[in-house]
Amino acid sequence: MDIVDFRFRPNTPEIINGIKNSSMFKAACKAIGFDARQAEPLPKVVENMDRLGVSLGVITGRDAETTYGSPANNKSVLEFCRAYPERFVGFWGIDPHKKMNAVREIVQAVEEYGMKGIAIDPYLAHIPACEARFYPLYTKCAELDIPVFITMAPPPQVPGALMDHCDPRQVDQVARDFPELTLIMSHGGYPFVNEAIYACLRNANVYMDFSEYERAPMREVFVDAMCGLIQDKVVFASAHPFIELEDALAAYREFPLSDEVRRKVMGTTARKILKLA
Repeated sequence: MDIVDFRFRPNTPEIINGIKNSSMFKAACKAIGFDARQAEPLPKVVENMDRLGVSLGVITGRDAETTYGSPANNKSVLEFCRAYPERFVGFWGIDPHKKMNAVREIVQAVEEYGMKGIAIDPYLAHIPACEARFYPLYTKCAELDIPVFITMAPPPQVPGALMDHCDPRQVDQVARDFPELTLIMSHGGYPFVNEAIYACLRNANVYMDFSEYERAPMREVFVDAMCGLIQDKVVFASAHPFIELEDALAAYREFPLSDEVRRKVMGTTARKILKLA
């Protein structure tokens, strides 16, 4: 089976150290034991993907420099994609507070660096996805015909992060304002699972993953919807290295999916979003 992981970060030393020492996630990493995660060189990461049958990883960048003072990790995204262009595609992390510089950065990322989309983090930007400062970014992405990956479900102990900035109803509003713009919500919009499902159901341009919450309360609601109502709107994502890729794949093997739905979720829908054969 062709497997595409729509939220994957190679667990190289740079990535592991960057996450656990960041001003955003330092406390959260200690709380979940992330400090014990093993780092590996990039060739070993790709070898592990081969072993697990994952043909493609979508690497999402992050830029929260204005609110947290942490430099963007986009340089590593570009390096990974250039090192293994057949195995990784990149989504450039964008900081909405950088205004027109952010818009120009989108153009450069797509036209010069070959990025397939952009990634935004409303809870790290401290504004909801439907806030006006995001709209120039959406406009440019619609013009360039690239998707926007929206990080939802703020983890515990992130300073200044509010659940109110990750409500799928805000994505629903964006989808109505930009019907030609493809939007992907991460983490199932948790804990607003029903709202995330309905945002996917009523908007042709909205998709979701359920990474990190495959065994959390309300997973039955998500799985039931994935098997039926939104079977064409879900993409597999591991959130590696926060969650081990092998563990995420094991969780999906437990889901009672038909062969047809499993093919869609594990790869076909992702390739449709990415415009890949």
